[in-house]
Amino acid sequence: MLEFWYEFASTYSYPAAMRIEGLAAAAGVAVAWRPFPLGPLLHRHQGMTDSPFNVVPVKGRYMWRDMERVCEAEGLPLTHPSQFPRRTLLAARCAVIGLEDGWTPAFSKAVYQANFVADADIGDPEVLRPLLAEVGAAPDAVLEAAQSEPVKARLKDLGDQAGARGVFGSPSFITADGELFWGNDRLEQALEWAVRHREMTA
Repeated sequence: MLEFWYEFASTYSYPAAMRIEGLAAAAGVAVAWRPFPLGPLLHRHQGMTDSPFNVVPVKGRYMWRDMERVCEAEGLPLTHPSQFPRRTLLAARCAVIGLEDGWTPAFSKAVYQANFVADADIGDPEVLRPLLAEVGAAPDAVLEAAQSEPVKARLKDLGDQAGARGVFGSPSFITADGELFWGNDRLEQALEWAVRHREMTA
């Protein structure tokens, strides 16, 4: 088992989300998708109220160029969003709802594509509505439930869990033995670790 902790505003989580299922299937590792709000962790532990890529412009310029290289290598389209970062709470709450019915992975990938390919406002319910329909969810019911206190509390709890597990950025991967890996470029290493741990405990 590999837990995949991700935030929809995270640039490097986009290629990770598009790659993880194929790589995990090839390795025989199950994936648990864990959407969470990164903003509160950045504010609580690092004092940030904006993306570190906006706070440090030279770092931001490097990141976008690096994303171009990463996505080109993976055959993924990429558009620099006209707004960065975008509001992600509504999309994350929808993703939490989908965990019970199994459509969270497909929906999450669609949200990343909407943000980083179509340059759409993923904080707008009208943008999310067709994405929910495409994965077989009931858009009206999901969007209504996303405003409920239980769903809000569940997403907050996932954020608290992430912080308690040592997560400080997105994407992060946690193996069954609690080993933490951070970054799209650590996905393969996380899967290799998960396989080794499985073999050692078999």
